[in-house]
Amino acid sequence: MSSRPSGLTAAILCGGLGTRLRSVVSDRPKVLAEVAGQPFLTLLLRTLDEAGIRRVILCTGYKAAAIRAIYGTVFGSLTIEYSHEDTPLGTGGALAQAARSVEGDLLALNGDSYCAVDFSALLSHHRASGAAATLSVCEVADTAAFGRVTLDNQARVLGFSEKGASGPGPVNAGVYLLPSDWLREVVPGQSVSLERELLPAWLSRGVGAFAVPGPLIDIGTPQTYAFARHALSNT
Repeated sequence: MSSRPSGLTAAILCGGLGTRLRSVVSDRPKVLAEVAGQPFLTLLLRTLDEAGIRRVILCTGYKAAAIRAIYGTVFGSLTIEYSHEDTPLGTGGALAQAARSVEGDLLALNGDSYCAVDFSALLSHHRASGAAATLSVCEVADTAAFGRVTLDNQARVLGFSEKGASGPGPVNAGVYLLPSDWLREVVPGQSVSLERELLPAWLSRGVGAFAVPGPLIDIGTPQTYAFARHALSNT
């Protein structure tokens, strides 16, 4: 079976309210915060396009019209579709809604974080490992601000620790390969968190980890947004 990602459908979570970022970005959804002279979402779409992926679903909510006005239905060779939530569905509920039009695995990305992921390598690892779902993990010097991912010696996910556990270790890097049929088990319209509810409940089914290089960049707070603007200034 080919491990080229071109056949994958990607979904990007774009519906967050971005309340922690409001003091510096108040007039637009968080994914449109400017980094290196362009919206952060443009960076994510470009990485998918360059990887050869051809279909992406934007999971929108807050200020969705602003996103649609910029991107429409095409970005490079990507076809853009929209899965809009009228009321907040959480990360899991938003992906579940998008997954109703997807067969097979869904490549899911957080819309407010970025790390250098080789999507072909991710897909190859996912298929070779035998894991039903795979999440990317990134090693950081201090996991206190992220929450730690606990792994066994075969890179299977054993559990998740809440923010606060300090010291070096792996953290969730916000890129996932998820079976669409698992997501479709979520009751339509139900608000549920992928990170806090679905993933922990799925561990018994087999969730693997794929290591990706740092740094892990996110734009969720004024402090991390400032770092992102500096780190990505030459992209």
